Amino acid sequence: MDVRYINPFIDSFIDIMPQLGIGNIKKGKLSIKNKTIDSIGVLIIIGIVGDLKGNIIYGATMESAKNIASKMMMGMPVEELNEMAQSALSEMTNMVTAKACTLFSEEGVNVEISTPTLMYGKFKATAGNDKVLCVQLLVDNLPFEINISIEKNN
Repeated sequence: MDVRYINPFIDSFIDIMPQLGIGNIKKGKLSIKNKTIDSIGVLIIIGIVGDLKGNIIYGATMESAKNIASKMMMGMPVEELNEMAQSALSEMTNMVTAKACTLFSEEGVNVEISTPTLMYGKFKATAGNDKVLCVQLLVDNLPFEINISIEKNN
């Protein structure tokens, strides 16, 4: 995977999250994963098509997901990952990915995204490519992952 595909997602996350009321974001470690992604609680998958192909798999612990959803809903307590909380999280990942697409477009790389698919619980998901770059972030000191599995479309 080309490292130029990583920064648009990190930059977008750091740009979008304060707009949603979430300002305490720290970069964590980078790691390489294989095609199979273990859920850390919640996974949101968005497909990428166009000049690049693959998917972005956002991961959060249940606690982190509830915290993000609560802040997006003006501090309303989120006791369970109900439909409204799921919608908020899906919209957040949609915004981050769309912003990354805009950054790609500015570099002459045209891509489109699919509708987010949110799943939660204990399971495994399969990425579109054999190598997945995982960017760990801390949101209010809670873990959040951006798993990037994209490559140039031939």
